Amino acid sequence: YFPAWTYNGQVPGPTIRATQGDLIRIRFVNQGSHPHTMHFHGWHHPSMDGSHPDQQVLPGDEFRYEFDADPFGLHLYHCHAVPLKRHIHKGLYGAFIVDPPLATPRPPADEMVMVMNAFDTNFDGGNEVYACNTVGQAYMNVPIRIDKSRPVRIYLLNMTEFDPINSFHLHANFFDYYDTGTTLTPTLRTVDLIMQCQAQRGILEFSFADHESGMYMFHAHQS
Repeated sequence: YFPAWTYNGQVPGPTIRATQGDLIRIRFVNQGSHPHTMHFHGWHHPSMDGSHPDQQVLPGDEFRYEFDADPFGLHLYHCHAVPLKRHIHKGLYGAFIVDPPLATPRPPADEMVMVMNAFDTNFDGGNEVYACNTVGQAYMNVPIRIDKSRPVRIYLLNMTEFDPINSFHLHANFFDYYDTGTTLTPTLRTVDLIMQCQAQRGILEFSFADHESGMYMFHAHQS
């Protein structure tokens, strides 16, 4: 168990998804005991940045964030109150997906969001538990089932605190990688491992159509 701080009671916070150009409006209510904010990666007015000292929302107060979803890609949001590393590590972050314009959508695929995170359970400044989407070894115990006849798209976001990088390796297959997802052309083609610093993110696309059915592993590739 971990004494987390949460957006809407979950870590990561709810995935926010929109199409480029949509108006995003969020009513943020601070029901905690510390000042908190929401900072979105993307384009917005500085008054919506949630990073300045006078933009911190005090306990019991609320603020309305309002901005256009732009540019398309895989982004994130997180608390920007100080100390920043502790507010993020405690669980105040989530994925923010902006889909391309309807005239140029991404091809159909089975999709999933994976937020790589970790937890310093004894507060010694180092992580004891590493996971995708918070629960350690969850997908080893309950494997992700995919239909090999359909392409797979992973929205991969690294929110691991206290480690300079995290990585993602797919066994027995390769993928195309779209760094930050702000282009419809892969930034890396036919790779099986990528590294991400904190807050770095990207979209993975791959297929098991030519593979035999069975169990395939994915994991971070550092000890």
